[in-house]
Amino acid sequence: MNDTQFQKVKSADGFVAALDQSGGSTPKALALYGVPPESYSGDEEMFDLVHEMRTRIITSPQFNGDRVLAAILFENTMDRQIEGRGTAEYLWEVKNVVPFLKVDKGLEDEVDGAQVMKPMPGLDELLARARDLGIFGTKMRSVIKLANPAGVSAVVTQQFDVGLQILAAGLIPIIEPEIDIHSPEKAEAEALMKQSILEQLERVPEGESVMLKLTLPETNGFYQELVDHPKVLRVVALSGGYTREESNARLAANPGVIASFSRAFTEGLTAQQSAQEFDALMDKSIQSIFEASRT
Repeated sequence: MNDTQFQKVKSADGFVAALDQSGGSTPKALALYGVPPESYSGDEEMFDLVHEMRTRIITSPQFNGDRVLAAILFENTMDRQIEGRGTAEYLWEVKNVVPFLKVDKGLEDEVDGAQVMKPMPGLDELLARARDLGIFGTKMRSVIKLANPAGVSAVVTQQFDVGLQILAAGLIPIIEPEIDIHSPEKAEAEALMKQSILEQLERVPEGESVMLKLTLPETNGFYQELVDHPKVLRVVALSGGYTREESNARLAANPGVIASFSRAFTEGLTAQQSAQEFDALMDKSIQSIFEASRT
């Protein structure tokens, strides 16, 4: 593991840019970027276009390690190049941004008010390949919709089962049990999830640490116990459908938590903007999220 990257992720100011929309969420991401579905045919063209979008973001002069700590990539992006270098290598060597990889394969159908992750049969091979390409850590997402103890426990236990496998491969897992922002039992689900996470953290070997990616809570400072936990490298927050403005306001009210925004980060960026317009909006977006992450 790269000690310089570890220290940067642990203690530097900044936030995590989530650039990891995968097959299912890519059409929506492209549509928001001003590229409608009728402008491409098939997955290959779609992934070419989304790589162009991500390349434009990553190569922007505004996007660098001064304000962006890390970036989460989709496997297809990791396997491609930016300016003649592998994407992960470009992020770290050129931009001083720590590369992470989304490793989950999507969600199972809802059971007990929650969606666990689909099986990941080729995970060990993917982790080995990611490590060879310069990836520092991983991210995987589940979703909790109701305050059902069985559903919450299933999600958090599975996240830690896989997280320990990732730690054993020499990578840092970002554990993401997202709570749906529209849940009618959001605060109750948060309480159940926090307790479950604290129990599961006991399984993490001494001297090892994981990251947590959590929905911004209903009670300010609710995850402080996790922020301060010796086995938690960093707590990052997802935007989860909140606007950038609301995401930043909620984030600023949770000391020690930094952003890992996707939609809220790229909000307003379009393919039709000039380089000057694009970079100006990137600067504004990055600065607002950076400042909210410094509380």
